[in-house]
Amino acid sequence: MITENDLIEAIAECQGERNPNANTCIKLAAYLTIKESLFPKESLETPNPNQYSFAMTPSVVDESYFSTSDFSQAVKDKGIEKVFPVLDELMDTLIYINPKLYDSVMRKIAEI
Repeated sequence: MITENDLIEAIAECQGERNPNANTCIKLAAYLTIKESLFPKESLETPNPNQYSFAMTPSVVDESYFSTSDFSQAVKDKGIEKVFPVLDELMDTLIYINPKLYDSVMRKIAEI
């Protein structure tokens, strides 16, 4: 049976790789997924979604928000409720794969 320490060691090994390649990233993502699945972090308090308020999604999307990039065109008609979980998963992976890039993105968001 795999232990949490086994996974932590495997994750550390992948993160310590001097020249990571695609296989290293795939293994790291797999180890992180398995660790989260088998040994979920226990939070002291589960947030209640009703405690948060969100602005209503505009019924008409202002076309000026979107550039001509592949990303903008791909998400243009999807809606935030479908796109945000994908971006959240990306950021969860990015913090391990490239912490500097993660920090940079978080700084830009904080400056908005």
